Amino acid sequence: MKIFIVTAFPDIMNSYLSESMIKKARNMDLVNFEIWDIRHFTWDNYRQIDDSAFGGGAGMVMKPEPFFRAHDKIQEILGKHKPRVIFPTPQGRVFNHNISLELAKEEDLTFFCGHYKGVDERVINEIVTDEISIGDFILTGGELPTLSIIDALIRHIPGVLHSYESAESDSFADNLLEGPIYTKPREYRGLKVPDILLSGHHKKIEEWRMEQRIIRTKNRRNDLINEKQNKYRRK
Repeated sequence: MKIFIVTAFPDIMNSYLSESMIKKARNMDLVNFEIWDIRHFTWDNYRQIDDSAFGGGAGMVMKPEPFFRAHDKIQEILGKHKPRVIFPTPQGRVFNHNISLELAKEEDLTFFCGHYKGVDERVINEIVTDEISIGDFILTGGELPTLSIIDALIRHIPGVLHSYESAESDSFADNLLEGPIYTKPREYRGLKVPDILLSGHHKKIEEWRMEQRIIRTKNRRNDLINEKQNKYRRK
């Protein structure tokens, strides 16, 4: 997968994308990043990327020209293929596990990171293909949502995780939260690991784990249980 990121703060992206699992994915050439400073696509001496809004109002708006020019360059690199352009915004569809699976199937993705009051609407209407929200709250810019989306989708690229079974058992993988997990020591400050996990009886352990996942989901996110039931009824 090739991922283009157009941002006013490339150092933020480079720092995060050079660590942990994503670093491994890059070293294995499973994913390649092109992190571009949007100021490189300006033409004035001040490298201006924002201006006041037509009609007045508080806040500055990111100018359309740098985004269009960056998009032209991406299309030039990809050939005739039109890139899928993601713009993180509270106005978009709410990001979830299924969307991460969907995006992980793409050969290339482009992320436009907004800032200030927002981005000129012509960028949204003419270039952006997906507006995605990571929740009903406001952040300073689109860098953190972009990193969150990338982190989630990269887990589903074959070869990134040492064992894909780990991702398959993650919370939301089947509309159930992940259950409790334990490691050594068996007892710490009087707190013991459940006996069933030490029994060696794999079938009973799996049954216990599924039971715990259902209990935890009902207690914490019962809406997921209802959603799973509705899907089953529709089938």
